[in-house]
Amino acid sequence: MRETLTALADLTRAHFFFVWPLLFCSGLALAFENYGGFSWGLVGRAALIGLLGFEAGLVLNDYVDREYDRRDINGSLTRYWRPFGARPIPAGRISPRAAFALFLVLAGSAAAIAATLPAPHNLYVLGIMGYSYLVEYFYQTKKRRQTLPLAQVIGRTDFALFPVAGYLVHGSPDATALLFFLFFYPWTLAHLAANDIADIANDRARGMATVPVLYGMEGAAAWTLGFSAVHAVMAFVFALALGPVALAGFAVGLILLGAANYIILRGKSPGAAMRALPLIHATVVVYAVAIIAAALL
Repeated sequence: MRETLTALADLTRAHFFFVWPLLFCSGLALAFENYGGFSWGLVGRAALIGLLGFEAGLVLNDYVDREYDRRDINGSLTRYWRPFGARPIPAGRISPRAAFALFLVLAGSAAAIAATLPAPHNLYVLGIMGYSYLVEYFYQTKKRRQTLPLAQVIGRTDFALFPVAGYLVHGSPDATALLFFLFFYPWTLAHLAANDIADIANDRARGMATVPVLYGMEGAAAWTLGFSAVHAVMAFVFALALGPVALAGFAVGLILLGAANYIILRGKSPGAAMRALPLIHATVVVYAVAIIAAALL
């Protein structure tokens, strides 16, 4: 039983569980501010959709990549992302069939809850969910054979749409939803490159055409900095629409992101990226809290 539980914890990256409903509900908080009608029941449903839906995507990631993950030669990033430090499918701690069944349970549960939302909000959220799982599959398979980073550019739209789906639980496709996407999308691309720098030895062993594999450490560091700069511009634009509380919170997040970029640019190595990743991930929590605070205050 203990081995099964630890395998499930690694498969779902359980120690990050609180981030996904927090980020999803930051979108909902903005929708409450723009459209009124606050409801704790809706908050609870949104939190479950965000948690279960994102966890399903993480499980799908491991399922699709299960054969390639057997080629890993460095466990640093695996230990960071997984509380018990292992990829449970290649390690034989959970079968591919069981992992896929877990994906179906998590995704199906999230979809069932999303279906209870009033129309057309249920259709908005279900549409983004379906798109995101398809794009996650595209990302995992396309990066195995590409000369241009299409997998990255297209694939990270799923993560960028995640908080937008939270907004659409109660809101409508409007300027705020668009700004949220444009704010978060460059961050996802910067984060992806930093994550791939940390994992470059494994990606080379797997034959994955990630950003540092395609463009080298210098190119990947420049990619991270460039998209961080675009993100900073969009953060300022988004904050102007949200108000001074969001502006202050975003400033804190950008300081953390700036520090992460400094570490990566100075080191240009997997070790540097590993040191930078906690700072990059902290920005997500800071942003989500700032957005919720801006909506409430």
